[in-house]
Amino acid sequence: MMLKKQPSSSLNRISPDMAQMDAVLRPCGIRLSQVQLRQLWAYHSLLRERNADLNLTRVHNFANMVLKLYADAMLPADLLELPSPLLDLGTGPGMPGIPLKIYRPSLEVILAESRGKRVDFLQEAVARLGLPGLSVERGRITERFETPVAGVITRAVETIEKTMERVTGCLALNGLVILMKGPHCDEEIARAQERFSDTFTKVSDRPYRIPHTRHARRLVVYRRMDEPLYSRRARAMEGRDVRTITSDQNPVFKDLKKTLTGRGIQKSGQALVSGEKLVGEILAAHPDCCRAWVSRQDQPPPDTAAYLSWYQLAPELLRDLDIFGTRAPLLLIRLPDMPPWTPSEGFPAGASVMIPFQDPENVGAAIRSAAALGAVQVILLAESANPFHPKALRASGGAVLSLPLRSGPALGAVPPELPIVALSADGTDIRQAEFPEAFGLLVGLEGRGLPEHWRPRAVRIPIRPEVESLNAAAAMAVTLYEWKRRGL
Repeated sequence: MMLKKQPSSSLNRISPDMAQMDAVLRPCGIRLSQVQLRQLWAYHSLLRERNADLNLTRVHNFANMVLKLYADAMLPADLLELPSPLLDLGTGPGMPGIPLKIYRPSLEVILAESRGKRVDFLQEAVARLGLPGLSVERGRITERFETPVAGVITRAVETIEKTMERVTGCLALNGLVILMKGPHCDEEIARAQERFSDTFTKVSDRPYRIPHTRHARRLVVYRRMDEPLYSRRARAMEGRDVRTITSDQNPVFKDLKKTLTGRGIQKSGQALVSGEKLVGEILAAHPDCCRAWVSRQDQPPPDTAAYLSWYQLAPELLRDLDIFGTRAPLLLIRLPDMPPWTPSEGFPAGASVMIPFQDPENVGAAIRSAAALGAVQVILLAESANPFHPKALRASGGAVLSLPLRSGPALGAVPPELPIVALSADGTDIRQAEFPEAFGLLVGLEGRGLPEHWRPRAVRIPIRPEVESLNAAAAMAVTLYEWKRRGL
């Protein structure tokens, strides 16, 4: 926008009054009604009155204030159609938001400011002007701010990508981010494009100049392409069983908390899955097992799986359940059937892994290796920790749902006549061992190892003599690999 320049000497001689304010604005193409002029003059007067105490602006010359503050704030309204509601991010003493509201009365404008004294000034200005649709938002705007807006405007000095990050919680789909930048912002634009290419698209980059000054500006505008969290959440709640839980005495929460122990899991028949990646994989691969989405109210719903119940927990309650500190939503699953295995039925062709481990992480790691290396089933002996304990689930990487699980007898009750490959540190070298066509792979308890009667017929993994033994789950994985390597 190129406008006729007035001699700077004449501008400096202007006496501050409402008529002279109008005289400075008109050559900029800004024509205000008498009502609008009175509103802008009231704002200007309050700004001058409070500036000495609050340091609201460093611009003091009357003509410069009108041009560099008010005209600059209003010019974007002549360069594009402004969306409403419009959030003025980091408004400071109210710019560009207040002059824009005066210039375009139909706009709904939210003035966002975090500094306490400036917030007090803004509230006084809003009260004095009495403009409907003009409000103040106290506090720093982050991605957790979810008041829906159709546009965001800012002339703050922070980078474009930082602004985009902060408005992802409130800006609507197809909403605009309007950035009043200096002329040298190409590097910022490139970084924002690289980081937010899937979220925002640049729709305008227009250079202009504040009339009667040497200040070159650029109005850079982006459009949002993805759906904000508040919108996704509202859509996800339609037709879904949603429960808001704020008390630790709530019976649903009590049931959820029981799933943090093996006994509670066994009794309730359900378990909690944590970790964004694992939750997503189980949702995709095992939807029939999934029962409920467990999150804070401000966290996203699942993008699919509308059949899930949704438990929205108070933050402190979710922290109690999120024992790994993932800060992500949890998934409540129903346990699959785990039918009993009896020695009389023997083993199907292949390797059946028999687990007595009492450490749930060892159980999970062993099941993961069994699934990865082609075992046909896992038999959990009576000593074993619950395979759906949170630690076991996490260590298994979800493999507990990918492999048949059976419940078996105690380690000491496994009959010696069965075709079993048992592992012991003092057994025969595994390189000389034979693997039956159908067999059970038996590993001893952590620390104690195998019962005595299994040791004479056990196999061992040769390791360096200065290392006492392998972890039981690791030894099981090595044995399965040797079996697999032979193509059995």
